[in-house]
Amino acid sequence: MSKLMKSLVIRQAKDLQIRWVEVPGVSEGWVRVKIQYAGICGSDIHYYHDGANGAFAIREPLIPGHELSGTVDHDPSGRLKTGTPVTFHPATFGDMTRGIEDMPHLWPNGAYLGSASTWPHTQGGMCEYIAVRSEMIRVLPEGLSLKRASLSEPLAVGLHAINIAGGVAGKRVLVCGAGPIGLLAAAAAIIEGAETVTVTDVLDEALERAQLLGVSDTINVLQHDLSEQAYDTVLECSGVPASINAAVNAVRRGGTIVQVGMMGPQPQEIILAPIISKEIRYLGSFRFNDEVDKAIELLKRHDVFETVITHIIEADQAVDAFAIAQDSRRSGKVVIEVW
Repeated sequence: MSKLMKSLVIRQAKDLQIRWVEVPGVSEGWVRVKIQYAGICGSDIHYYHDGANGAFAIREPLIPGHELSGTVDHDPSGRLKTGTPVTFHPATFGDMTRGIEDMPHLWPNGAYLGSASTWPHTQGGMCEYIAVRSEMIRVLPEGLSLKRASLSEPLAVGLHAINIAGGVAGKRVLVCGAGPIGLLAAAAAIIEGAETVTVTDVLDEALERAQLLGVSDTINVLQHDLSEQAYDTVLECSGVPASINAAVNAVRRGGTIVQVGMMGPQPQEIILAPIISKEIRYLGSFRFNDEVDKAIELLKRHDVFETVITHIIEADQAVDAFAIAQDSRRSGKVVIEVW
């Protein structure tokens, strides 16, 4: 008889249940991991509250979660001992495509843990055990806790945006949006040698969390306008058209805006004229390539990142956890402690 495990399953909007499912088996080339922590990402929130993340609608029960850490339960190769602490690169890369040979995260037909973008869906890690390909495993260095390691994936997103921008050393950086990605990107920009780092948001509570990171300044854009042409590089982490337009005004001539915050598929009201007249580099940033390895290194060396985690909530209280994660006044990063 197959062994069973607990899992968190989203069936449709506002329908999150604890269900018993089979513990996944493992064969050569795969590793089974006992999950300890699973961060709630913006995509997880959309799957729960809306039943879809952008164009990707839930069509079968979905186990969410790709911000994960845990310990090895079984490695058939014997390379990784039981109990080895690990995190993940949550992507399975698709088909190599001309022109982006060195950008596997953009190859078509790939998959991502906890995503309804594939059929069948790619199940995630908000469960007791998950089996993944061995190349997705990242062994944690000594001294990096499983709790902090759960930030590896979202920090890698921020680092990828910094790389897309061409680096931030010596730059005046503006981070739009003080959600978890914005906070992690701001902290990374400080560590990467930015001259100044300013964070904007519409909520004072979110900006207070940014101040804990040691940023140069915080601005509530409902109360104060941004100075024109005051920044070399903008990391736009909100995905809100009004914020993007403010960034276009605030970046200097010849400056760079990296669009990190996801937007819906519908047309957006973005002011394009200044992008042309100021020769602004406006670049997209999608997930990450291999930056998770640097994220792990930074997480080991800098405990400031852990201040982004505001709540650790047991899996039995997952509905409450998702409600708290949606409320930016109450929370930064919300992490579920798996059974």
